[in-house]
Amino acid sequence: MKKLLSLFCAIVCLSGCSMFGADGGLFSGADCESRLARNFAENATDTVFFAFDSSALSAEATAALDTQVEWLSKHENVNAIVQGYCDERGTREYNLALGERRANAVKQYLVSRGIDESRISTISYGKERPAVLGSNEAAWAQNRRAVTVISSAE
Repeated sequence: MKKLLSLFCAIVCLSGCSMFGADGGLFSGADCESRLARNFAENATDTVFFAFDSSALSAEATAALDTQVEWLSKHENVNAIVQGYCDERGTREYNLALGERRANAVKQYLVSRGIDESRISTISYGKERPAVLGSNEAAWAQNRRAVTVISSAE
């Protein structure tokens, strides 16, 4: 019975993450997600920017998203959250809706390039979490964005 319990514990411990470290050890839990997120940041562009009052993807945005497609295709056990943001102009409600359209535009692009829709969720923060503080075009341009974040490894 003890051998069976030991085997069960070993299987549970090994099932969390399938990434191996340089020393051959298996990463698990939060360490695995942290390493996946770092790997994503090093190998893909996580942020795309939008024009004022728009959710249309520019050529620069699609080029950035292609790096995400490449990375996500290689890491099929990873899910992502696309976060939509806006600048400070407009009402809270309007910006939440625009942020959602931006996040959905990114999601739709990733899905159109072969990423399983079930792996990607979206959320809008509207104007509530600016990347840059300021009431000028330079700040607003940095806040009109969608950011892809690694959410979990199955």
